[in-house]
Formats: sequence, C-alpha cells, structure tokens
Amino acid sequence: MTAHEPQGTPADRARWKRYLADERAEAAVYRELAARRDGEEREILLALAAAEGRHEAHWLALLDGDDGGIPRADLRTRLLAGLARRFGSIFVLALAQRAEARSPYSTDPHATAAMAADERIHGEVVRGLAARGRRRLAGTFRAAVFGANDGLVSNLALVLGIGATGVPAPVVLFTGIAGLLAGALSMGAGEYVSVRSQRELLEASAPDPGAREALVDLDIDANELALVYRARGMAEQDAVEQAALVVARVQAAGRTPAPTDAIGVVEHDDEAVGTGMSAAVSSFLFFASGALIPVLPWILGMSGTAAIVTATVLVSLALLLTGATVGLLSGASPLKRALRQLAIGLGAAAVTYLLGLAFGTTLG
Repeated sequence: MTAHEPQGTPADRARWKRYLADERAEAAVYRELAARRDGEEREILLALAAAEGRHEAHWLALLDGDDGGIPRADLRTRLLAGLARRFGSIFVLALAQRAEARSPYSTDPHATAAMAADERIHGEVVRGLAARGRRRLAGTFRAAVFGANDGLVSNLALVLGIGATGVPAPVVLFTGIAGLLAGALSMGAGEYVSVRSQRELLEASAPDPGAREALVDLDIDANELALVYRARGMAEQDAVEQAALVVARVQAAGRTPAPTDAIGVVEHDDEAVGTGMSAAVSSFLFFASGALIPVLPWILGMSGTAAIVTATVLVSLALLLTGATVGLLSGASPLKRALRQLAIGLGAAAVTYLLGLAFGTTLG
C-alpha cells in the first residue's frame, strides 16, 4: 500500500464510516444528558462523551481524515439522541445501557482491544447511572405499574366473565364500575399499609443513635463494640479491628462521638422503598385508569360481542405498552416484556370468560 492509497477495502471503509457516525451520535447523547444534570453525574456523562470521542478519532484515522459521505447513525442511536434532547430521563439511560451492550468491537478486527473493553465498561457505567434513577422511581413506579396492570387484568376478567353470561349491557357496565372503585380503594389501602410496614421494619433494625454516647467510656481491651459489629454480620477479626479503631479514635479525641462514629450500620434506601402516601395515591390512580379501559366500550354504548372484542383489544394495547415500559426501565428487551405481560393478562381474562360462558349456559 502506497502513501496515497486508502486503507482498507471499500467494505471496510463503509463499515468504519458507520462506526464513526454512531460514535458521534453516542457522544451527542451523553452530552445532551450531561446538560440536564449537575455534579458527579454530569462529570461522568461528559467523561463518557470524551471516550466516544477517542473512538471516533480511531475510525477517522483509519479513514485518513476523510469524513465525507458519513451515513446517518443507526435508528436506535438517533432515537436515543432525540429522547435525550427532549427528556433526558431514566428511559434514555436504560436504552443507552442496551446500546452499549450491543457493541460490535469485540469481533471487529479493526477495533482495538481497549475500545472493546471501553464499550463493556461504558455499559456498566450507564447501568450504574440508570440504577440511581431506578431507585428514585422504584417505590412509586412499582405501585403505579402494579396498579395499572391489576386494573387492566382484573376488570377485563370481571367484565368478560359477566358479559359472557349474557346479562344486559347495563349490568356489565355497573359491575365494571364497581370493580374499578373497589379495586382502586383496595389497592391504595394495601400499598399504604405495605410500604408503611416496610419502612417501620427497616427503622426498627437501624442502630440507636443514642448508643454512640457510650463509646467514650468503653474499655478498649474488652471492647464490647466488636459484638455489635459481629451481630450485624461482620467477620470476627474485622469486627474487632473496626471496633478498636472507632473506640480509640473517640477516646483519643476526648469528645462526644460524631454521627460518623456509628456503632453499626444497616443500609436501606428510603427512595427505593418510597412513602406510604405516594405509593397509595399512585396505586389508586393507576389502578383506576387501568380498570377504566375495559369498561370503555360499555360506557360508549356498545354491548355483546362487539363490546367484548373492543375491550380485549384496548386492554391488549395497554398491556403491551406497560410491559414495554417495564422492559425499558429494567434494561431488558421491551418486546419480550410486552409479550409476557400480554400473555399473562389475556390468559387470566380468558379463564373468567370461559367460566362466564359455562355459567351462562347453565343459567340459560
């Protein structure tokens, strides 16, 4: 190859240009996300954008600086960039996590081992950032998703089962409304009690802050503090060393222990647990919104088979949407989660529909 001959075959150069376009688009995604954040998260996202810039420089060097005819980035990356500009949300990070996991660099002979390793690590970095957002959403989001799905499935099963018996349309309508109200109130009350109970159990396991005051008078040789650390799961030798360090530091300073001189730590994430009231309200509202969908055909005056089919189609679309949303947030395949949600929901509704047909035949 002479100095004037381009590197690589035409196919190689076309592939390098696709990689170059994708790297530029991914760097733009991280910069857009960074613009909506501050502090440590902003620094991390800008560092990811800089790393994508190094990869861009690699492909540009192979192309001898020729960035003419660069194609558009792939559809997923363009979608990410658009979402990042408009929302900058946890959904974008979840999608970015999946995008990093699909990197072809580990099998491409023209990508360096460092670049392939970078992409693997980028996936873990984005996973960590997405996990922060998931923890902030977890309590309320869990209640919202469970509420919406319970409303969709339970009320669809209810109206299909009643409708299959052949009763008049007003009976199906009022049954569906009653199911909506009863279920929403039950879900809201249940979530409130569940979350409050969970928080109270966690608080009961937390160390007593007042016990720190005893650290000043503890005997370093006997050091009862080691028993506290062992009781909370620390290995014996580690507990002895940690307890001796804490007691020695407190006694040498001759002071009342600071909050950092804890006698034991039980970690729990308040954001992940959520609050009882927020969980209850989310559960109530989302159950009610989900339970309303199966009743819509009867509210609009439909009846018989047409109403049943319409309700089933509407609920199916809603189940696909909620399943895909959960898949996105969890970093899993949205399609698989959507189809799983659909199969479970329609399966439950089918059972009550068949029971309704059986009872309708018997009563008839």
